[in-house]
Amino acid sequence: MDLRETFATNLRRLRNARRWSQDELAFEAEISRSYLSKLEKGTYYVSIKIIGRLADTLDVKPAEFLKRPAKTAAR
Repeated sequence: MDLRETFATNLRRLRNARRWSQDELAFEAEISRSYLSKLEKGTYYVSIKIIGRLADTLDVKPAEFLKRPAKTAAR
């Protein structure tokens, strides 16, 4: 998983943990919903400015967006 995919996965996870729609997060972070959607799909690169804005809105540290998922044990 590359960093863009990691960011996208974490952004979606953090938004869902708040039970916010993309519209709600986009409004609160003052970005367009279509841009947020593309970030969550991993099709757009994100700027440091937007990472800061999303982190503030979701009340998390910016590093939360780049945490790699824990590996699960093979069955």
